Amino acid sequence: MAAKIFIDGEHGTTGLQIRTRLAARRDIELLSIPESERRNEKMREDLLNSADIAILCLPDEASKQAYEMTAANNNVRLLDASTAFRVHPDWAYGFAEMDKAQKEKIRSARYVSNPGCYPTGAIGLIRPLRAAGILPDGYPVTVNAVSGYTGGGKQMIAQMEDQSRPDAITANNFLYGLTLKHKHVPEMKVHGLLDRAPLFSPSVGRFAQGMIVQVPLFQDDLKEGTTIATIHAALAAHYAGQDIVSVVSLDESAALARVDAEELVGQDTMKLFVFGTPGGAHVNLVALLDNLGKGASGAAVQNMDLMLSA
Repeated sequence: MAAKIFIDGEHGTTGLQIRTRLAARRDIELLSIPESERRNEKMREDLLNSADIAILCLPDEASKQAYEMTAANNNVRLLDASTAFRVHPDWAYGFAEMDKAQKEKIRSARYVSNPGCYPTGAIGLIRPLRAAGILPDGYPVTVNAVSGYTGGGKQMIAQMEDQSRPDAITANNFLYGLTLKHKHVPEMKVHGLLDRAPLFSPSVGRFAQGMIVQVPLFQDDLKEGTTIATIHAALAAHYAGQDIVSVVSLDESAALARVDAEELVGQDTMKLFVFGTPGGAHVNLVALLDNLGKGASGAAVQNMDLMLSA
């Protein structure tokens, strides 16, 4: 029997991407609410409670409301793409490659929180080094990143693509989150195994999809004896045996003149790089992904499939 999937918020950017990815599937039945009825709370509640898995592509408060609407129905499992539950202890964090045990946690969970796009890259770089003891307690982690403008949702897409709008964005790229209080910081800290919050500086470029996340490090402040080679080896060992996150070889990385933020557009994978000069003082860790792929909708479908395989 086909599993019933309801995308609550299917008309938003992430929801539309998920729906497109699932449209040809024959192993699931997509439940849908017409756009004209998307404010019909009774219809929404009925569909939520009719699903085997409800995928929430909503603002935080609306996701919390969906959780309340289904709390008494043990037959419904939730996969939430908002930030509402990403550090909640009762929710499995939906980054399957983050840890060897994470895939099974996602598979067996009733509640799964889909990671943010920036945190996927940041945690992907930081957590293995914390787990290996390379990144010491108290290290002042900084995360710098640039995303395609689709990460800002329908309003930002319109602002970037329609220059006739009174609120059009004319900059080719821009920084935001200037107060350093970005909503993704808590999940970077918790799932990155950090004991202090990282300093996160995000930016948006004039390209639709794609993302680069950077974590620069001072080599002398890492575990004694750490080299570029030991950092690369720790990342490679952490992601061994799976095909979603790949660690680019040091030789291939050293031969690159640039990293293209759009290289993985349309893919659900992530590449990790270690840059620096052997024997030098600095290392730059880089994650490359599609902000709507492994950074959002692609990860959601991956998590849904894990949940369905329970």
